Amino acid sequence: MASITINGTKVKVKNGTTILNAAASIGIKIPTLCFIEEINEIGFCRICVVEVEGEQDLVSSCNTPIKSGMVIETDSKKVIKSRENTLQLLAANHRFDCWRCPKDGSCEFYDILKEYDILFEEFGPGIARKDDLIYGTGISQDLSKCILCKRCVAVCNNVVTAKVLKFRDDDGMNPFVSPTVGLEFDQTGCIFCGQCVKVCPTGTLFETDHIQMVEDMLKDENKTVVVQIAPSIQASIGEEFGFDVGTSTVGKLYNSLRLLGFNEFTDTSLGEDLVILEESVELKNRIEEGKTLPLFTSSCPSAVRYAELYQPEYLENISTSKSPHILQGAVIKNYYAPKYLNKKPSEVFVVSVMPCTAKKYEISRPELEVDGVRDVDAVLTVRELAKMIKRKGINFKKLSDDLPGSNLIEFSKATNESKSCLNETESILGAYSNLIDKKDLETIKYKVTYGDTVKLSEGIIKEATVIIGSKKLNIAIVHGGAAMKEMYHRLNNGKKIYHFIEFMGCPGGCLNGGGMPIEVDLPMHEVIKRRTIAMYVQNNEELPLRKPHENEAVLKTYEEFLKSPFSEEMLKYCHTHFTRKEYRNE
Repeated sequence: MASITINGTKVKVKNGTTILNAAASIGIKIPTLCFIEEINEIGFCRICVVEVEGEQDLVSSCNTPIKSGMVIETDSKKVIKSRENTLQLLAANHRFDCWRCPKDGSCEFYDILKEYDILFEEFGPGIARKDDLIYGTGISQDLSKCILCKRCVAVCNNVVTAKVLKFRDDDGMNPFVSPTVGLEFDQTGCIFCGQCVKVCPTGTLFETDHIQMVEDMLKDENKTVVVQIAPSIQASIGEEFGFDVGTSTVGKLYNSLRLLGFNEFTDTSLGEDLVILEESVELKNRIEEGKTLPLFTSSCPSAVRYAELYQPEYLENISTSKSPHILQGAVIKNYYAPKYLNKKPSEVFVVSVMPCTAKKYEISRPELEVDGVRDVDAVLTVRELAKMIKRKGINFKKLSDDLPGSNLIEFSKATNESKSCLNETESILGAYSNLIDKKDLETIKYKVTYGDTVKLSEGIIKEATVIIGSKKLNIAIVHGGAAMKEMYHRLNNGKKIYHFIEFMGCPGGCLNGGGMPIEVDLPMHEVIKRRTIAMYVQNNEELPLRKPHENEAVLKTYEEFLKSPFSEEMLKYCHTHFTRKEYRNE
């Protein structure tokens, strides 16, 4: 232990602790802009500087370890003046059109400028260092707002491992951060996970906007607009309106959708159950017929794009099933709308509200349409839906908690009278177990073989061996880009044979998706834990576990429309294919 003094208070901390963490341990918050613990501890922004007795220059607190006897001042006149000067320089190169910024009131840079009461002559629209707009189907970038914190570079390099974003300082007087110069995100190796968007302290990186498109359709009398909600949205939307992380606001969410003007609304449970049944049959067929294994899930478009870009030799391993919201979109347009709404597929506009930015990219894939009509027309992130609700003047907190009536919810009510597993792997193996020997799946005991359940930023691999029928199946759940890279390394070395792998592009999975509310005051693992609890609450722990093969809505959909798993109809509407994707990157 080392004894130090911070702002006159004596404190003992472990050797190796940074000044930043030592101060936090006694309730002193030192401001930061570039810092992300264990990912970007570079002291580059110079906002976290402090004064150390005996040192001529100020030192960055985020990466300076304490030494016994240190006397530290975190808010001396010298420190405050330095921070003010740094903030003025950053602000002078930042375009301030905050009223239309995608950060929408959650800008860390704005908050710190306000805290230090920064004044400078150019305050207003601002003179940007660069004013380039770089587009992408999932995420985009506005360089006029970049403050060169390098957070996005660190996350893209170390967490996602795509290494798309780079700090470019060839011109020392005018550095900037971008993907390959001259290219849009779709032309690079970007997997659109959106983790860079979540760590950006300004509105430089943002999800590509679908709000205007959706609002236009809601005004179009010739369109029936249907919205489908991922379960994780119900456990997180409240955060955008001041509710504590982990508060379930299901009723308020659906009532807000009605007030926004959506004609029909539901969750994606029907699509999820159909995917589970299709992938369980696909797994059974591959095992029995000696076809390509392991089978990879196809629900995460970031993970699929990762394979298409970086591991194309494994494309045959990916399930051909469309992801749940895409599959359900196809069912809504081609079965539900004609039969129950008397509408042609082209007259229906399907909106998915997702925790994900990659699903914006996903719906642009040309193969995800039937007879020239797209399965899903727009994707809103949680943050975008919250913006729409606020823009409409809806008081979310005062909305009823009771579920409003909806024909689609009524149609799939079986999914609302049972609860689902919290991961796709267990649901699919449960359905597979039923196919093999008509038994429910035993509780799976996982072993973490990569990463850490607390330090989720580095990704995680969980493995297990399950016995179904007379066969042992080796399975894995893989979350995060670094973990995906590690799993492909394991597959390439061939030391272990796997039968089934669930790939998710975001560390921690969908509950930490790139389109989720941005939380800066809680560690990632705590956010995920609380959202998971909220999902249990909304599912109601007393409800029976949902079994897709017993879901009345699923059975009815098969009977009246899809016939059976891997039928001609199922292959037309609910399956797809994947192809190698080319990209340019330094």
